[in-house]
Amino acid sequence: MSKILFVLTGADHLTLADGTLHPTGYWAEEAVTPFEAFKAAGHEVVVATPGGVVPPVDRGSLAADYNGGQENADRVAAVLASSPEFQHPVKLTEVDLTDYAAVYYPGGHGPMEDLAVDAESGRLLTLALASGKPLGVVCHGSAALLTATKEDGTNAFAGRQLTGFTNVEETQGGLAPKVKWLLQDRLVELGADFQEGEPWAPYVVVDGNLVTGQNPASSAPVADELLKKLA
Repeated sequence: MSKILFVLTGADHLTLADGTLHPTGYWAEEAVTPFEAFKAAGHEVVVATPGGVVPPVDRGSLAADYNGGQENADRVAAVLASSPEFQHPVKLTEVDLTDYAAVYYPGGHGPMEDLAVDAESGRLLTLALASGKPLGVVCHGSAALLTATKEDGTNAFAGRQLTGFTNVEETQGGLAPKVKWLLQDRLVELGADFQEGEPWAPYVVVDGNLVTGQNPASSAPVADELLKKLA
C-alpha cells in the first residue's frame, strides 16, 4: 500500500511563561489511534522528528483516565514500546515528500516547544499542502502550522478552514494562564479560518486535502478521513 509520514515532536517539555519546564511530549492517543488505523489498512508508517530523536510520549497521556481504563492504557503503552517506527525515527531534514502518500501531525504540548519554530517542518507542511496529498493535523499538532511560510512571506494556511486545541480546552485543562501563548489565538493571527466545536468532543474540519482535528478525541475521525482520501 502507501507510506504515511508521521511527524512527531522531539520535545519532552514546554517552557511556560515563568520559565519553568512543564513535562510533556506527544499525546499517546493521537499517535496510536491513527497509527493502528493506517497499519490495519495495510499502509506503512514512517515516524520523523527534529534531529531524528526518539519522540517522547507525554506520560500523562498514558493514564487510565485518558484511555478508557488501565487495560487499554497498558495496551497503548505496549504499542508505543514495541513499534520500531516510534523507536527509530528518521530525521525531519532527510524526509523526501515524494516518498509519501500522506502526512500526519499528532499533538501533545510538545509541538508548541519545537515544531512551532521548526523551519524544516514548516517547509514540509507548505509543500504537503500544495501537493494535494492528504495532510492530517490534530490538536496541538497545529502549532507546527505557524512556520509554514510561503515564498511571498505569507503563511500557507492563511484563509484555510481548520481547527486545533481551543482556548476553552486549554483553560479547562489548566494551562492557559501559564503558557506563553495560546494555539487558537496564534492560528487566528496568521489568518486561518479557525473552526471550534464543543470542548473535548470529536470535531474535524476538512478543507481540500487538509484534515484537522480539535482534540485527542478527534484523532480517530481524522484518521478515517485520511483513509478515505487515500482510497
